[in-house]
Amino acid sequence: GTHPQGESVEAYCQRRWGGSGWTHHLKSEGRKDGAKFQHWKTWPNTWKAHQMIQYCQERGISTSDRINQVLFRAEYEQGLNLSLVDTLVQLASTELGMTNTKELHEYLTRDQGKNVVQAEIRAMTSQYGIRGVPYFLVRGKDPSQRP
Repeated sequence: GTHPQGESVEAYCQRRWGGSGWTHHLKSEGRKDGAKFQHWKTWPNTWKAHQMIQYCQERGISTSDRINQVLFRAEYEQGLNLSLVDTLVQLASTELGMTNTKELHEYLTRDQGKNVVQAEIRAMTSQYGIRGVPYFLVRGKDPSQRP
């Protein structure tokens, strides 16, 4: 797994796959769709980000689509480390308009949503046979299934 505080992209890829050559193709393909990956510095441990999504959804603060948009831009375009509670809390304030972030900070620091996130992952893994992330469902259907 990824270090709780995240790792540099290069160090993670080197440790996991022996190099980061595969990221060149990803970046090339992403540029075609406007995803430049211009400041992708950190391979985050995403537990806290998942917990933030859970927190915001439960409280009607934002949709998962909007939060994911903020998180992807922060990681890949702004070079932020999504492993860090302070980074996530700052994004909730500046990007999602959350005015009182103290409760979110406590929620993330204490791992309050981790059990809920783990249960969701287990359910999705069982239902869709997911073996890796990210994994996308379009209109509730498994994208690997042909119509």
